[in-house]
Amino acid sequence: MRALEGRDPVAAATGHTVMLVDQTEDILANSRKGIEESLRRVAKKKFAENPKAGDEFVEKTLSSISTSTDAASVVHSTDLVVEAIVENLKVKSELFKRLDKFAAEHTIFASNTSSLQITSIANATTRQDRFAGLHFFNPVPLMKLVEVIKTPMTSQKTFESLVDFSKALGKHPVSCKDTPGFIVNRLLVPYLMEAVRLYERGDASKEDIDTAMKLGAGYPMGPFELLDYVGLDTTKFILDGWHEMDSKNPLFQPSPSMNKLVAENKLGKKTGEGYYKYK
Repeated sequence: MRALEGRDPVAAATGHTVMLVDQTEDILANSRKGIEESLRRVAKKKFAENPKAGDEFVEKTLSSISTSTDAASVVHSTDLVVEAIVENLKVKSELFKRLDKFAAEHTIFASNTSSLQITSIANATTRQDRFAGLHFFNPVPLMKLVEVIKTPMTSQKTFESLVDFSKALGKHPVSCKDTPGFIVNRLLVPYLMEAVRLYERGDASKEDIDTAMKLGAGYPMGPFELLDYVGLDTTKFILDGWHEMDSKNPLFQPSPSMNKLVAENKLGKKTGEGYYKYK
């Protein structure tokens, strides 16, 4: 299968021919460098007793990846397009509308969005039956899960092709309808926000909430630690989108403390401060 996408190390490492597309040559060069570093880390573990085989694995995988700054000029020869650009409906829709004009009739389009409605993106194209969600989890080489999102218009053939593709990557696909947040985020984000509301009401400190969920539920990270790790701006973006779709849902209500931190650019670990401070 020839794929035009942003999840290239995994696809290329499993025998797929990949065309990596981004806005500039500099971005592509940095991406390729990051891919090579990631592959070498994988090879070091996978081929610990045979470094030569590891080097061959890296070179073979890299040889399966081509790059371009013009998606429209290369999409005609692809079987699958996996989009992983900015979480903005207008930008995603414009990209797919343009690619739709140049892609082959059989080409399947998939979005890696974690928060936007797949149906809304698909409506920008004339191939709603060949459009679905394919949501990977970071870090992609390590995380086994892929959510395959089927809209009311997605054909069974398209759905099965994406399930097969996910399995070929060594992933474990799960199926979900086109509902806000799909499975993982639909359960995870409300849980995180309930922890924030518990803290905002003064019912418990964020430290005690984190400790309780780690020791009582066996979670590797508490909700505030996870929020800071993910990025408060990311969670706020998802929540704001859901609130816009369903403003009366109590699970989707904005958080005063999170809004204040984001406004102050205290986004979590990446900025050195969020709900916690980091050195």
